[in-house]
Amino acid sequence: MNAPEKMLDLHISRFIRAPREKVYDAFVNPELLAKWKGPRGMSVPEVNVDARPGGKWRLVMVSPEGTRMVVGGVFRELRKPERLVYTWQWEQGVLPGVETLIEVDFVAKDGGTELKMHHSGFPASAAGVRDGHAYGWDSTLNKLNDLLDETGSAATVTLMGHSASTFTWTARLGLTEKGVKHTHRDAFPNSDEVGAIHPFKRIPVFRDGPIELFETSAILRYVDEAFPGPRLTPDTIIDRSRCEQWVSAVSCYFYDTMVRRFVLQYVFPKGEGGKPDRGVIDKAVAEMRPQLAALDKAYGNAQFLAGPTLSFADLFVAPIMAYVDQMPEGKELMAGAPNVARAAALMQARPSFAATRPPRT
Repeated sequence: MNAPEKMLDLHISRFIRAPREKVYDAFVNPELLAKWKGPRGMSVPEVNVDARPGGKWRLVMVSPEGTRMVVGGVFRELRKPERLVYTWQWEQGVLPGVETLIEVDFVAKDGGTELKMHHSGFPASAAGVRDGHAYGWDSTLNKLNDLLDETGSAATVTLMGHSASTFTWTARLGLTEKGVKHTHRDAFPNSDEVGAIHPFKRIPVFRDGPIELFETSAILRYVDEAFPGPRLTPDTIIDRSRCEQWVSAVSCYFYDTMVRRFVLQYVFPKGEGGKPDRGVIDKAVAEMRPQLAALDKAYGNAQFLAGPTLSFADLFVAPIMAYVDQMPEGKELMAGAPNVARAAALMQARPSFAATRPPRT
């Protein structure tokens, strides 16, 4: 006789700044469930709840791409506001037909509620699915926190990076354009708090609750897909490709020439006598001219680099152009690229630019 398959489980704990009665109600009230159940980026158009022992619940989640996922179960125990137990079974989605069990304890704490969740019953052969549920619950509980904490997503979303960094500025622009409440903490490269997230200790780094990310493109991709607000990703494949093209150009070419070997030579001079190194600057300026010419051609008469609306590409370019314009050769360089100068001026007129502009820029 074969031994029964070993089961796997999840243990998740989260502190939420709200009374436990409100946290409990969010698990059984259909209107509230529709606002938070499901990972960031998912909508919940259908919710049915019969909140009593033996009562059934069912909800439909839809991804931004239109993928439909349906899950439901039966309530086993309802002890308001202390404890809730219910089954979980996918009709459409991962691990269909397998019933798992969710036990949630709501513990009153100073200033809020400690939510302790035990999700059990994953077959050992489905360890990857269990791990996927761990991410799903982390993201879903971030949305619950947004709903119940008066500070909204600022309670979970933190961006760390020095405000003068062009990459940090780009990430802040993206968060602000999306309207995402967040906390920005000035942090330097190679600091311990940055190294706790980024293996190479570069900035910026990002947290959304327990979810951690590094690299500006990855952070913006997450923010764009996880939160409502204006899309920063172009609609068509050619515009998305052009967007990626210019994001890559910034990282591979523009940043080295325009920031590292031009702007920073003035900000942190390393030449003889503590003066800017003219040899480094002059070589950078010579390389910048064809780079700006290519960017000028890409803008043409348009306001944005990749389609009719703002995209990642514009967010990467704008901070660099703002810095270049302030350097001794900047006005002359920008005059030689009038389309870039025009687009830069339009970007700098946006409220997000003023809201995130570092001091002394």
